[in-house]
Amino acid sequence: MIYVFFSVLFSVTVSIIIKLARSRLVDTQQLVLWNYPIAVLMTYFLLKPDLSNSFVQKWPLMIYIPLAILLPTLFIFIALAIRTSGIVKTDIAQRLSLFIPLIASFAVFGEEVIWSKMIGIVVGLIAITFSISWNKHAENFQKNAWIYPFIVFVGMGIIDVLFKQIAQHTLVTYLTSMFIVFVLSMLVAFGILGYQIGVLKKSLDKKAIGWGLLLGIFNFGNIYLYMKAHRALPDNPSIVFTAMNIGVIVLGGIVGVLIFKEKLSRINQIGLFLAIISVLLIAYL
Repeated sequence: MIYVFFSVLFSVTVSIIIKLARSRLVDTQQLVLWNYPIAVLMTYFLLKPDLSNSFVQKWPLMIYIPLAILLPTLFIFIALAIRTSGIVKTDIAQRLSLFIPLIASFAVFGEEVIWSKMIGIVVGLIAITFSISWNKHAENFQKNAWIYPFIVFVGMGIIDVLFKQIAQHTLVTYLTSMFIVFVLSMLVAFGILGYQIGVLKKSLDKKAIGWGLLLGIFNFGNIYLYMKAHRALPDNPSIVFTAMNIGVIVLGGIVGVLIFKEKLSRINQIGLFLAIISVLLIAYL
């Protein structure tokens, strides 16, 4: 379980880095784009993808391309969600996005409907509704600020579905696919950065480079440790799944409320509790 513990810690640290960077006037949009060079390097050296027999003709580009576009653009929305709604609600939105691949497995891939999991999905959707309500105490409050956590919820769910499709693609190994997707995502990220600087005339924030590379270490570390946890407990995937999701929700809640003084209404608190219940329902019933 040590891998799960550190994976949870790294996941919440990603949100903390974005929150701290903003308080130091770092351009968070540029920051999240700079995490991809680290993701590419660490995937190559730590996961050691097999590129010897990887031919472009074998690549499932209809999966790679949407992922490469979604990953960097959604990271920008995660930064916006943290800014407008806080760490607590953003982490809940990310963790409860697991309902989208579950719904897809029933509706798209034809898996048998398991009613206990459907109950968990319903509870989770209620939790999302309660959790991402407007926070009028948030910094730079905007009337439609709730839209950012909602986009994170939907976007993370779609990404999860696409990664599950990659896992089913046997012509290219999963680790090789991860490396290819990160390389393509880095190119998209640099494209977005080039557009911001060249067309929108935004200046390059040099501080964002260092913060972004730091973010990349923790973001990749979260993914790497989560994979190690599943390999260490191959017969207990539900334990890893539950501990990871509940751990992030709870630790994110503690950090957001106690350290960053984020304000949660009574409805938000109920949403936090329901989020934990929904994960337990899906994992164990």
